[in-house]
Parts: sequence; C-alpha cells; structure tokens
Amino acid sequence: MENKQNMYRNGQVRRVVTGHDAQGRAVVSSDGMAPNVIAHPHRPGYFSTQLWTTFATPAPIGNEADPTAEAGKMPLAPPAGGSVVRVVDFPPESDAVKTLDSEQAKAAFDAIGGHGASTFQAGARHPFMHRTESIDYGIVLSGEIYLVLDEREVLVKAGDVVVQRGTNHAWSNRSGAHCQVLFVLIDGKFGPDCLGA
Repeated sequence: MENKQNMYRNGQVRRVVTGHDAQGRAVVSSDGMAPNVIAHPHRPGYFSTQLWTTFATPAPIGNEADPTAEAGKMPLAPPAGGSVVRVVDFPPESDAVKTLDSEQAKAAFDAIGGHGASTFQAGARHPFMHRTESIDYGIVLSGEIYLVLDEREVLVKAGDVVVQRGTNHAWSNRSGAHCQVLFVLIDGKFGPDCLGA
C-alpha cells in the first residue's frame, strides 16, 4: 500500500486507454502513466494529473490522438462543450498559503491553467478561492479535505462525493496526510441565480 501511496504523491497515475482495431474490435490503445502532470508553485507536493479531455458533447468516439499528451497544456476549466477528468493530490496545507496576497493567488492559478479563475480578495475565506463555469464531480479517493465556500466549509473524506455547481470555493487540506481527489469537470453555463444580486 505504501508504494501505491508514494506513486500517487508524485502525480504518477496509471491510465489504460481503449480503442478499436481495423476490424472494430476493442483493444488497449495505451497503458502507462498519464503523461501530463502539473505541480503547484505554492503547494509543494500538489500534483494535478490530467487523465483525459473531450472537446464536444456528444464526444466523438474513435481512435483520436491523446488529448493530454502535450505536457504543461492543462486548462483548469473544461473546454467549451467538453469535459476534463483529472486526479489531484493535495498535500497538507502549509502556513505559507495563508500569507498569499491576491496577486500571488492569481499567479498560482495562472501557473496551473486557471487564468481568470482566482476570486481571492481581501477578506476572502481562503487564498485559493476560485470559480469555473462548470459542473464538477469530486470523489475523494484517500485522505480528507475541507471544501471552503463563501459562508461555510465542509469536511469530506475518502468515499465522499462533492457535486460542485459553479460555486466559489477552495480546497484546504488541514490534516497531516496527503488527500487525493478524482475530479470530472463538465462545461456549463451559469444560470441567473448563480450571478448574485
């Protein structure tokens, strides 16, 4: 078990991708570590591993090239009409995170493909508050983490699922161990009740 935990902690996630041969039979197209891993500049031990991306709904199904193969190209939000699936390793949060200002928080999101996602400002509940115009499913695979919202926070643990509907939020790991979360993000459109008064 410890070897598996160490593997996840450096962002390496085994990914098996299927496809079809010339006769239309199901085959394994690739089996190996997902190639696109991004580390967070202000969270040592944080890794976001992009597993797959789609660019339309319905998604074309065929033997298309790996949409995650170009290292470092990983937007935080899904593409218009598309989806993203990724695994994120959250290390225990350091005290340094609490001292970030809004420019540093914005730069941190820019570094992980989240240009424009940061909503942090003076008085915010957490420096990594952010928002994307998407429906996000977060499945806690191991550990525990706080989902921080504008007015409340909720502790979620391994086996719990968060359905995140375009809300302003942050993730805060206050435990002494890593937390791993599988995220599926689907492009969405804010309704009038999401835009505030």
